[in-house]
Amino acid sequence: MVAFAAAPSTSQGTPNLNKKIMAKEIIFSGIKPSGVPTLGNYVGAISKWAELQQKYRCFFSVVDLHAITVSQDPKELRYRTYLTTAIMLAAGIDPKKSVIFVQSHVPAHSELAWLINTQSTMGELSRMTQFKDAAAKTSKTSIGAGLFTYPTLMAADILLYDAHVVPVGDDQKQHVELARDLAQKFNHRFGKTFVVPKPLIRDSGARIMDLQNPDKKMSKSDDSDRGYILITDSPDIIRKKIMSAVTDSGRNIVFNKKHKGLYNLLTIYQVLSGQGEKQIEKHFLNKGYGQFKQELAELIIKTLSPMQTQINAYMKNTPRLDKILAQGARQANQIADLKLKEAYKKVGLVTKR
Repeated sequence: MVAFAAAPSTSQGTPNLNKKIMAKEIIFSGIKPSGVPTLGNYVGAISKWAELQQKYRCFFSVVDLHAITVSQDPKELRYRTYLTTAIMLAAGIDPKKSVIFVQSHVPAHSELAWLINTQSTMGELSRMTQFKDAAAKTSKTSIGAGLFTYPTLMAADILLYDAHVVPVGDDQKQHVELARDLAQKFNHRFGKTFVVPKPLIRDSGARIMDLQNPDKKMSKSDDSDRGYILITDSPDIIRKKIMSAVTDSGRNIVFNKKHKGLYNLLTIYQVLSGQGEKQIEKHFLNKGYGQFKQELAELIIKTLSPMQTQINAYMKNTPRLDKILAQGARQANQIADLKLKEAYKKVGLVTKR
């Protein structure tokens, strides 16, 4: 899940953030530590975070509570939480400019999620695509309650930080729409409390597809590892996966959505190179698919290699990661606790003095 907010903050009491940062509009984004992020995750979200922090006040979270809606190995989860943090830092997220924290380190996320839960209905949650997909694969009675209520936790993530605009993949758009509905319902019943968020889907590269099946989104949950590239994949593995990627029987290297495999590879090239469609088509005029794939593979390697070096350095110094996460949690708690306290008062709970 990735959430984006653009709105002036009304929260006070954050002495760890300077006045210049406080004056900026807000972004909240999160990523699950359920595995190593893919190239699709990088292109669709992570690659833009460093740019966004130049203009906005940013809160970036490793959303570990979302990860445990499905079974996780505890040791692996702890490792991937550190790894996800290292990846964000290596991608250019600066702790001096942004707040980086682990979701479970800010109790307000869980507490507000329960409050939102009480305002939700079984009908609303059962209509969520993620739940329906899971129900289609197994019995509804065997699906974990955490997966069923996942959207209310996502809503809490968004609403805690006064998010106005939420950048998500189109597969998560429905969850943002539910967050809108729940915010409106709460505001109508208890008075203006939450900003009503809007989804924002990136036009280019928002949905990078599977290298072997371009009808599916690139995902590390696939049975075959040939369909995705991990941020930590070695150069040799990247070359092998790109060279075996599905294209079509044509000859011309042009942007045509009907040729799904080639279009997917061209989209990756476009996002990573920063070039326009016409410029790319001109560059590969009269060149074959083989040469295009070779250049794409080297472009991906050139993009990821410096990040991989930094990731390895961070993973060898987890105390440094602990320090960054502890600082981020202090800052995030100060903001989130104020919004939670406001919501508690609205529903009639006696708050701590």
